[in-house]
Amino acid sequence: MLVLVAPGQGAQAPGFLTEWLDLPGAADRVAAWSDAIGLDLAHYGTKADADAIRDTAVAQPLLVAAGLLSASALGDITPGAVAGHSVGEITAAALAGVLDDDAALALVRKRGLAMADAAAVTETGMAALLGGDPETTVAHLEKLGLTPANINGAGQIVAAGTTEQLAALESDKPDGVRRVVALKVAGAFHTHHMGPAVDALAEAAEALTPADPKVAYVSNKDGKAVTSGAEVLERLVGQVANPVRWDLCMDTFKELGVTALLELCPGGTLTGLAKRALPGVRTLALKTPADLDAARELIAEHAA
Repeated sequence: MLVLVAPGQGAQAPGFLTEWLDLPGAADRVAAWSDAIGLDLAHYGTKADADAIRDTAVAQPLLVAAGLLSASALGDITPGAVAGHSVGEITAAALAGVLDDDAALALVRKRGLAMADAAAVTETGMAALLGGDPETTVAHLEKLGLTPANINGAGQIVAAGTTEQLAALESDKPDGVRRVVALKVAGAFHTHHMGPAVDALAEAAEALTPADPKVAYVSNKDGKAVTSGAEVLERLVGQVANPVRWDLCMDTFKELGVTALLELCPGGTLTGLAKRALPGVRTLALKTPADLDAARELIAEHAA
């Protein structure tokens, strides 16, 4: 069984969309999305520097556009399940048929703007902790006033909070943690700091008419496979200010009988986690169009 996954914020890199725009029809499609949401996705995906695409209001639509573009390049496929990490959940919702591509881009544009506004209130950020015992790490973070915003499994937890709290973490790491790595994000996402963004996103969601997912949609909230489109949309709204439980998503992949995991552009992060947490499962990350042939072979072997 094949699971198709979409990465979250921090996966972007300067120029990562360049080669994808050379595919037939890709540039026109991205231009249409750019006009619709008022953001030049082609510019940011090909010419902008790392600081420019670190901006939440830019990074989030850019990642969803890249995920949808790379998925369409694979052709008509039917995975056994879909999931996305953080903003990647909007990509997954489109892949599952809950939202069409235009609605997904419109929603993520509003999400990015709302989260950027919320992040501007207080100087905050996120950092990945590698290694250590999860229970010990979570307790230590809470002692420092930090939130375990992403519990990713495979020995990785992401802490979020103010810059002062993150600085304290650098000098006071939990027992067993090997490294603390600052992430390329501009706020403490999936924490109480994002409360105002939840209200803005809820208002935007009211204008949408979601369909029920056509394949299993595995949610960040608790790793459950959600069968109602309305519930998927409700979870997308609430998840902005609540932790991402990617560890539980991977547990569900196991229960569903996953044999292969394919990560959409800009792939790498989620396949890295899967290699450690899902031994025996084939993994492949779409980084450039050069990966498409290998991806199609994987799909032919493992898709429904």
